[in-house]
Amino acid sequence: MLKVAITGNMGSGKSTVCSVFSTLGVPVFNADNAAAYEMANNQIIIDQIKNLFGATIYKDGIPDRGRIASLVFNDTNKMAALNAIMHPVTIHHFKEWCSHQQASYIIKEAAILFESGTDSGVDKIITVSAPEDLRLKRVTKRNPTWSTDEIKRRFSLQMDEQQKIKLSDFVIINDDKHSVIEQVLHIHKNLTE
Repeated sequence: MLKVAITGNMGSGKSTVCSVFSTLGVPVFNADNAAAYEMANNQIIIDQIKNLFGATIYKDGIPDRGRIASLVFNDTNKMAALNAIMHPVTIHHFKEWCSHQQASYIIKEAAILFESGTDSGVDKIITVSAPEDLRLKRVTKRNPTWSTDEIKRRFSLQMDEQQKIKLSDFVIINDDKHSVIEQVLHIHKNLTE
């Protein structure tokens, strides 16, 4: 079974692209969802996160993911510490999930695929690309309380899109001009031949 990762910077449209693959019957693993599940249900992870951020980071047993994001996007050391906690368990979760799949290929949606070093665990990589002004518009719509400066600062902490493209096997342009569906169908055909 081929393991294909989809990555891209904030607001590029990774989830939109993954939903098209899912519609084609391709199993899709979302690394962020797996991490969120582990943060809420894995007591070892919960204890480590409380040690890192303080016990008040959980309210009624639920992690305050917005607060965690604000803290790590303002402190690269905290981001590295959180990644050191979450990446091993997310990788394990992915491997376990893969063992139950029977498709010719699967998709792993991972925003920080290259940054986390987990690109080595997949066979092919697709980067979803979108112009920064459009990504800014999308992220602002999704997170109306974030300022433009805050969003741009978060953008600056991500790997440069052109660098991701150079490391990828495929690129999907999601600029509201090119058909995402046609691009996905082309890649799907390539992966199933």
